Amino acid sequence: MNLSGKTVFVTGASRGIGLAIAKKCAGDGANIVIAAKSAEAHPNLPGTIYTAAEEVRAVGGEALPLVCDIRFEDQVENAVAQAVDRFGGIDILVNNASAIFPRGVLDTPMKRFDLMHQVNMRGTYLSTQKCLPYLRKAQNPHVLMLSPPLDMAEKWFAPHTAYSMAKFGMSLCVLGMAGEFRDEGIAFNALWPRTAIATAAIANILAGEDGMKMCRKPEILSDAAYLVFTRKAREFSGNFLIDDTFLFENGVTDFSPYLMDPTQPLLPDFFVPDEGYPAPPGVEVLDVQLGG
Repeated sequence: MNLSGKTVFVTGASRGIGLAIAKKCAGDGANIVIAAKSAEAHPNLPGTIYTAAEEVRAVGGEALPLVCDIRFEDQVENAVAQAVDRFGGIDILVNNASAIFPRGVLDTPMKRFDLMHQVNMRGTYLSTQKCLPYLRKAQNPHVLMLSPPLDMAEKWFAPHTAYSMAKFGMSLCVLGMAGEFRDEGIAFNALWPRTAIATAAIANILAGEDGMKMCRKPEILSDAAYLVFTRKAREFSGNFLIDDTFLFENGVTDFSPYLMDPTQPLLPDFFVPDEGYPAPPGVEVLDVQLGG
């Protein structure tokens, strides 16, 4: 099974993990809907929907760049309508767009609280709701959330309750929707990285340029996502996956190509459970708190 001719709707696909997933699918000749806010370049956020479209086309896919802020229902409805008009349907939805502000209660302004919940949880719910009528018609429909396993441990919430609530809200969508739509054969899964990933959030918010060297490349997630999308949807739903564990289970043994700097140790990501997701042989991460 490959993704040739499939239409993949990716939120937040102008850079980082979303773009990496888009390009991986495009390598099969997929149609990529790039739904993101970035129409103009930003000094600290390289990449726009248009530069992303160029990269998608360069690896063999069709691209439809659309300005879309997933906080707003009319914009999502319009983006979905344009995608269906251009490509005839939607086969895969990637809920990648996310807002992050990992601070304590007293240091989190309500506008930041609202932004994270509007983008992460509500935006995921909204984008899924609007794509579902077309996913129902697809031959092998998949919805993937870039969100963590549901591990309700105090340590994941205490340092940044608002961010954790918003991010785990995306995973709750997986839990509920996988059950609601199982009989219809629509797969809902979550994918999350064991380590920090080299994205703008790491450079600008969490760990700076030095921290980037202690990250893995976004391609580790795009390779894992591709394995999800090429599974039979009726047989693979409701899973909460950690990138390298899932890849190892599918035959990947060399994770060195994903390293930003092979001489540096790896930073752990948030929300990776202590049990149930063993690291592949030879993979070690620092015993520190990301952003600490």
